[in-house]
Amino acid sequence: MNKFFHVLSIFCLVSISLNTIQAQNQVLEDNSFKGSLYKFPPLQVVIDSAIKHSAMLSFRKHHIGVMESTLKSEKIYWTKHLGIQGESKYGNINSFSTDTDGAVSSSALATTEQFNYSFGVYIKFPVYDFINRKHQLKLAKLEVEEAISMAEFTKEEIRQNVIRLYQDLILKQKLLQIRSRSLGDGRVNMEMVEKEFRNGVVAISEYVRITNMTANLEADFEKAVADFITAKQLLEDMAGFVFGLTD
Repeated sequence: MNKFFHVLSIFCLVSISLNTIQAQNQVLEDNSFKGSLYKFPPLQVVIDSAIKHSAMLSFRKHHIGVMESTLKSEKIYWTKHLGIQGESKYGNINSFSTDTDGAVSSSALATTEQFNYSFGVYIKFPVYDFINRKHQLKLAKLEVEEAISMAEFTKEEIRQNVIRLYQDLILKQKLLQIRSRSLGDGRVNMEMVEKEFRNGVVAISEYVRITNMTANLEADFEKAVADFITAKQLLEDMAGFVFGLTD
């Protein structure tokens, strides 16, 4: 009876192992990673595209335009105190006059139509504005320069981030290549151990150990695939286009 249960347990273990190997084969076929290195777009192309599609850099450039408009407004601010005024009057003018010559006196009432007008230019410049004028212009110019510097800083930050992500993607690809080869070697080893186990050459403890090692290799490979895809998608999102990978 004990011998029967021993044979039955071995049969179940072999069945489980066969299913594991088939699952591993399916995983490899689904991922279809051949272990070769993909060719990515040139680094400079990715950097230029990331700079072009950066929403933050676009905001910085618009801010430069705002500051430049502020500077132009500041330059013509003095015209706020410059003005032109005019006045015109039209109507009837009545005049009354009296003339006395000895015992004789006379008076006269005259009505005339008259149009009067005046025109002038004035400027009123407050003392505070006159004294602070130079500082206001300097401040406006500094704000423009600050906006330009922030845009350049953002561009440099994008460039550095792209370089880091690009190199990280290359590293993830190499690690995926290593994991793929390790899993391939593990599969071959597992198949050999499986044959030897069926022939009674390999003990069940060794067979279980090799099975666990192969399962760990598969887990490492899956993690490497996920890391590679994540790194690729992050860089694609920053660059604004999907990489067409070629071997």
